Amino acid sequence: MTFDSDRERRNDAVHAEHKAALARGEKRVLRTTSTGELHSYPADEIGFSPGRGHVQVQTWWGMGILTGVMVLLTLLSLVILLRPLPDGGQPFWGALVLTAFGIFGAWYTFGMARDEYRAKKLRKERHAPEPGAGPLSE
Repeated sequence: MTFDSDRERRNDAVHAEHKAALARGEKRVLRTTSTGELHSYPADEIGFSPGRGHVQVQTWWGMGILTGVMVLLTLLSLVILLRPLPDGGQPFWGALVLTAFGIFGAWYTFGMARDEYRAKKLRKERHAPEPGAGPLSE
């Protein structure tokens, strides 16, 4: 990768603008965009942010698929829990761990999908660039 003095100048300007916004009390996140430039995003434009918390999924619909998997896990765990009842047995209480995991996972991934959907919509309305998949800067 070659040194680009124009890009460095733009990145320095964005960094200075970002620090000024933080000094004014704005909640902002400095990220590298998908094109490699720096951009200071308002907090509501950043979504679940690939690179934060080791998230491997990069889209709201991908996170929605994970939500569906968690819902299926919850349903499967309920089947496992209640399967012994028709035969006159006790519920398989150990399946409650899977049920709890599935419910928590569905709630968590749904929240992340919702946040990313809203952030993507705001970025589109404001003509902001897509954040890159790299780690957060600052």
